[in-house]
Amino acid sequence: MVGNFQPHNADTQEYTVSALNGAARRLLEGHFQILWVVGEISNFTRASSGHWYFSLKDDNAQVRCAMFKNRNQFLKFIPKHGDKVRLRAKVSLYEGRGEFQLIGEYIEPAGTGDLQLAFIQLKAQLEAEGLFAPERKKSIPSQVKRIGVITSAKGAALHDILSVLHGRWAGLEVIIADTPVQGAEAPAGLTYALHKLARFHETAPIDIVIIGRGGGSLEDLWAFNNEQLARTIAAYKIPTISAVGHETDFTICDWVADARAPTPSAAAAMASPDHSKAPSRIHEALVRLSKGYTAILKTKGTELRNSRARLRHPGELIEQRVLRIDELELRLKAQQSRLTQQKTAQYQQLFKRLSWHSPARNLRALNEQVLKLQTRLISGQQRLLSAHTGRHKQTEYVLHSLSPMRTVDRGYAILRDADGEVVTSVSGFAEKAKGSATLKDGQINFEVSAVNPLNT
Repeated sequence: MVGNFQPHNADTQEYTVSALNGAARRLLEGHFQILWVVGEISNFTRASSGHWYFSLKDDNAQVRCAMFKNRNQFLKFIPKHGDKVRLRAKVSLYEGRGEFQLIGEYIEPAGTGDLQLAFIQLKAQLEAEGLFAPERKKSIPSQVKRIGVITSAKGAALHDILSVLHGRWAGLEVIIADTPVQGAEAPAGLTYALHKLARFHETAPIDIVIIGRGGGSLEDLWAFNNEQLARTIAAYKIPTISAVGHETDFTICDWVADARAPTPSAAAAMASPDHSKAPSRIHEALVRLSKGYTAILKTKGTELRNSRARLRHPGELIEQRVLRIDELELRLKAQQSRLTQQKTAQYQQLFKRLSWHSPARNLRALNEQVLKLQTRLISGQQRLLSAHTGRHKQTEYVLHSLSPMRTVDRGYAILRDADGEVVTSVSGFAEKAKGSATLKDGQINFEVSAVNPLNT
């Protein structure tokens, strides 16, 4: 552990320069955790080994920094002299020169950390909602007459777009919606421009809309990462091409638009036909048309010949139909004759059988049987009724003799509890319990004042 250094005396520990620098490095690295430092890049150098060396400064001081290849090779951002950055680093000391330094772990443009996080979060949200899905995107038409351009009228992007469009197809009509493309007012301005072109589209159809601007920093392009603007583009009825920044720049608008162009000039080329290629395309179309027409004629000729071969003279068809009708008529008459003979034979046979079984004779015999059965039925009913009457009287006598009401008639009563259940023991009642007693001429309701069981 290194403490305060005192002037040399006999008891003071001596250090070599290497030991002193090593002790100082360990003290710094042990005291400071990994931290963020904000400053301006100065003297940036990329060594042949891939390591970065630079200074980080502000108005009053600077510090030497190193960022090794294993850390910087995965970064898309390469700093340059004058850039203001945020550096995540650990504090150390370069022992060879005794220089205080920072060892970089990660570096980003100052102020873009929160913006980058907001960009990632909004991109994930809209992607989860399906706004980036290829199946919802409209195709870019190949033949256009009118193009809408949403950008700043003062920017170089508009000049690049118009130059490309004029060079490729001078007859195109271009509708320009001038709007700020940078700053706090830009998102609302871009959204309003989209609505303005949509209203224009209702009376004068627009084939494609290009929305974009030239390159810049993340802050410069931030208007194109606005959620409301992205949702407006995603729901837009006109095919859209996003052309924001350079080829390496990506914004939310690039993901929701129907197509993305790496630059505004590329968007103009993507949206417009090339008049220099028009004659060759027309020739190719004429060749395809001629080949298609010839193929259709050949196919139709073959079909016509086949139809002619299958076609028969109407007179022949009529003769065939007449012969068929005559044949069916003869077959019908023969069938009718056979059926008549068969039914006649069946009739004669049934008539003979019927004569042997005269209905009148059978009816008289049946009447006699009915009379006999009727007499037997009446006699049997009378005997059965007499027997049932005797059994009924006997049963009535037995029931009357066993009826509990006979006991009641002799001065007894039937006791029931409050639920109407018959009670035959004092254990069925408690004090204050309510009940009823049935006598021969009515019912008495009572309340038990005392229960006195018999001692056995």
